[in-house]
Amino acid sequence: MGDVLLQLNNISVVYSDVIQVLKGVSLSVEKGHIVSLLGSNGAGKTTTLKAISGLLKPENGEVTEGTIIYNGVNIQNQAPEFITRQGIIQVLEGRQPFKYLTIEENLRVGTATRFGKPYKQDLELVYNYFPALVQRRKALAGYCSGGELQMLVIGRALMAHPQLLLLDEPSLGLAPLVVQEIFRIIKKINEEQQATIILVEQNARMALQVAHYGYVMENGKIMMEGTSKELSDNPDIKEFYLGMAASGIAKSYKDVKSYRRRKRWL
Repeated sequence: MGDVLLQLNNISVVYSDVIQVLKGVSLSVEKGHIVSLLGSNGAGKTTTLKAISGLLKPENGEVTEGTIIYNGVNIQNQAPEFITRQGIIQVLEGRQPFKYLTIEENLRVGTATRFGKPYKQDLELVYNYFPALVQRRKALAGYCSGGELQMLVIGRALMAHPQLLLLDEPSLGLAPLVVQEIFRIIKKINEEQQATIILVEQNARMALQVAHYGYVMENGKIMMEGTSKELSDNPDIKEFYLGMAASGIAKSYKDVKSYRRRKRWL
């Protein structure tokens, strides 16, 4: 076990005082690692990210049990602005830019928590990772493609100098070639910037290619965990999430008849 940056200890999340979404979720994230959260829609992946980043309160949600320890400090139910200043930056699902600002103006918004510090070097870094944004830097974000917007929101997060980057469904709605490029850059950012990343993703195949460790969520609980290789080699993961039968023949999720849960197999 390396140096743990984030530790969720048996957390439960309730919305509107009655709807329980997370039920005793525990996970660890080591510094410099990419950790993937896998699972189907409604499994609790996005809620887990929002519990970490403090974005539950605007949606009338709350961590009712357990602790969230980041860099040795309990950040459970802290205000989002406090958590952001600790270096935790979330890139929300759905690529949400300021549509009437240019690409470059959107990127500069990412420096808001840094109180006027120089940003030109950071812009160069972002443009180095996402050269497709250079020619579009004066274009209004509302006129950009889905791939360009995904590059923009990740780049905007980088402008904030994140210690922990939370990425929610970066592949959603993108063409396969664009998805490959986005994930290549995510891995490059992790390796070159030593950025710790939690990656929520339904594209399990791509997520496990770049992640060091993974957790599988279902109905608000962690059902499986392991290194990316262990998860990729697990027959249940192959069949249910990677669409592969034991014979190696590709199958659609609709063809999978059952999901044999194994809470621990290590």
